Formats: sequence, C-alpha cells, structure tokens
Amino acid sequence: MVSARRLRALLLGILSGPQRGASARTMAPPRFFALELPGCTLAHFAVGTDAAGAPLDPRAAALLGPPGRSYSLCVPVAPGGDYAARVRAARLHQRLLQQLHRGPLKRCQLRRLLCYSPDGRAGALQQGVLLHDPNDSPDTRRALLALLDSYLETPRPRLGEFLADPLPQLWQRLWELRDGQGWRQVEREPVGRAPEPALHPVVPDLPSSGVFPHREAARGVLEACTAFIPEARAVLELVDRCPAQVQKGKFPVIVIEGLDATGKTTVTQAASESLQAALLRSPPACVSEWRKVFDDEPTIVRRAFYSLGNYIVASEIAEKSTTSPVIVDRYWHSTATYAIATEVSGAVQHLPPAHHPIYQWPRDLLKPNLVLLLTVSPEERRKRIQGRGLERTREETELEDNNVFRQKVEVCYQRMENPGCQVVDADPSQEEVLKTVLSLIQKNCY
Repeated sequence: MVSARRLRALLLGILSGPQRGASARTMAPPRFFALELPGCTLAHFAVGTDAAGAPLDPRAAALLGPPGRSYSLCVPVAPGGDYAARVRAARLHQRLLQQLHRGPLKRCQLRRLLCYSPDGRAGALQQGVLLHDPNDSPDTRRALLALLDSYLETPRPRLGEFLADPLPQLWQRLWELRDGQGWRQVEREPVGRAPEPALHPVVPDLPSSGVFPHREAARGVLEACTAFIPEARAVLELVDRCPAQVQKGKFPVIVIEGLDATGKTTVTQAASESLQAALLRSPPACVSEWRKVFDDEPTIVRRAFYSLGNYIVASEIAEKSTTSPVIVDRYWHSTATYAIATEVSGAVQHLPPAHHPIYQWPRDLLKPNLVLLLTVSPEERRKRIQGRGLERTREETELEDNNVFRQKVEVCYQRMENPGCQVVDADPSQEEVLKTVLSLIQKNCY
C-alpha cells in the first residue's frame, strides 16, 4: 500500500512536474513572506518548490485560502538599492495603499505583508499588502490589473494570486506583463510554512530606511527628494551650514523625552527656568513649518527629515552650552523610537532585542549628558489628553488608537543605549515631577 504522505508527494509531482520542466522560474529560491495577523501576531510562509508539503499556519491559511480569494501586492526596490530607488519604492507603496481604499477594491480586507530574504540581507525587503476578497469577485482581479496598468514607472508592484486544490495544497500564481499579450499568469508555485527568522525581517533595512546611523545617510534620502519636495532642498541648505562635528560646551545638556500628554512641555519649560538654561526643541523652529509636508511622506522620508533636524539642534546645543545649561525637548531617541515601532510589524516581542545595534546613538551626533524619559499610566494619559485638541502627527494619533504601538514605543525608549533613558514617573503633580527631574539633573550633571 502507498502511504498518505507518499501519495501526496506523487500528486504534487504530477501537478507541478511539467511546469518545473517548462521554466527555470521554479528552480529559483523560494520567496519568504511575513503576514501580520489579527492581534498583531505574525505568520511566515514561503512560495516556491521547497515550500511544497509544509503545512501552513492555520491562521495564515484562513487568510490566504478559500473562502474568497487573496492577492499579494509587493513593491520591489529597483536594482542598486540606492536612496533614490528606496524613496521611489516607499512612495509607490504609500500610493498603492491609498488606491486600494477606492472603488471596487475598498470592500476587500487589507493586511500588512513583507517579502524578504531569509538570509537577512539589507536591501532585499519588499513592502507589500495582502488583499482578501471574501466574495471572490472577478471585478477585484480586473481592478487590480487596471491599477497595475496605471503605473508607468518601473519596477511596478508585483501581483500574486492565491488558489487551492483538493489535496489541499495552497498555490500562488504571479501576474506578468508580456509584450503584445497584456497581463498573463505564470506557472503556479506551492505555498508552505516558513520558519520564523531570528530577527524581524525589517530590522536589517532600518539603518538605511528609518534609523539612520549618521548624518550622511539621512542627507542622502532628502537629496533624492529635492525634485518633488521643494522643502527638502531648504532643509539641506540649513544642514549644510552646520559643522560636520560639533562639541558640547562646559555646561550640561539634558534631554527630556516622553509621549504626548506626559507633561514634557511643562517640565522642560519649568526646568529651564529653574536652571536658567537655554531651552531648545527638536525639530528646531527653523524647520518646524515644514513638519506637515514631511509627516505626509513615507517613513524613510519622514525620518530623514527628523534625523537632520537633530543635527541642526546639535549645532545649536554646541553654541548654547558654552554659556549656560541646555534643556532639549526631544532629540534623537524620539526619532529612532517612532521609526522602529512603526516599521517593525507585530507586537512587542517582534522588536529587536535589547542591546541590538539599532538602539545605539549615531556616531557623529552630539551626545547629551542626561536623558530623562517621562512616563505616565495609560489612565492618567487618557485623562490629560481629553479636550486638549492639539494637532498631532500620524504616529501621535496612532498612540491613542493602538495600544500595541504605544507599548512598542515605550519599550524602544527603554532599550536605547549610550546614552540610555532614565525613567521618571510623571503621574504625580507637576511640582513633584519637577522636583524629581531637578534632583536627577543635580545628581548626574553637577
């Protein structure tokens, strides 16, 4: 008798054997994907010949397979992976997400999807989305192909379609544009479970897409934006006026960090008055008028803007600290923390582990003497924020709506190193919090 496993393998060979002989495509290494599931958990799967027979995570199978039909859309980065290519891919991904909420596609369910290399190579990551049509309407496929036709730039997003057979085995078929033939599906490839990588797939790309380790990396991103964001050139001109390396003066520099509604603005103002210190903010006033422009851009552009703002502030710190202490309302830790929490999908356990290099201070940015992190309980924070009506960034708004995102931001703050953050409980009265802050400054800086 033939075992069930052997029978399954024979059937898979019959179904996929001719296609393997017809094309070298299936001999290529499998493509790996990370799919964000409900509850901020991740499922990993692979597409390719090596994935045949590996049973999918049931939660992923429920999203990829019937009932209904699912499609993957991933945005590749052009060969070379320079800053201009990365910016183009990021803006294309943002535009794609906006268009998927319109017309016949807006009835479909969207899930964040990443296509990555299992060896953790930087530059191999593709941002994408899984689109699930619960009704399996032919209008969805037509709308997706029409959407791809609307992109004149290359590379276009890659469209894959998932289907199942009675074995049951899940398959993916890619759509390709062939000269004179329009869009055609290529041979199908099996879909199976993939092992979870040691690090979240986005982490290797962070130093070139959000947590820039030095000024030139952030500068390269904004340089690639000058053709379509006029304000980018103005920011670069301000940055280029700042010395490449600056030194602190003889007086201490204290940074105060914290989420919105932790009392940060009040404490920084009161501390600067008590210490007769200069009060600076990041981003600095000279670029703050352009925040709205850059907040509407993808992470790589938005974080480059905030990173360069830190270097402008560093130049101001160097000057002011020669004559008085300096209090800074947010600095590099904010820039890095929000970038990591935004880009690393899933829950807190998917963040880079403590002591990972991504939490290290940039090698060419002026360091403060002390960083204080104000924290409040979720209940106190909600109480304070009600009725404030202040204009907030996209990430600050998400802090209110997404508990997991807020937890990731808080954990990232606490994992920052060299310098790390000293946590200050900001639940008590403003007077008590100020007393604690001044005591810590006295203890660590004088």
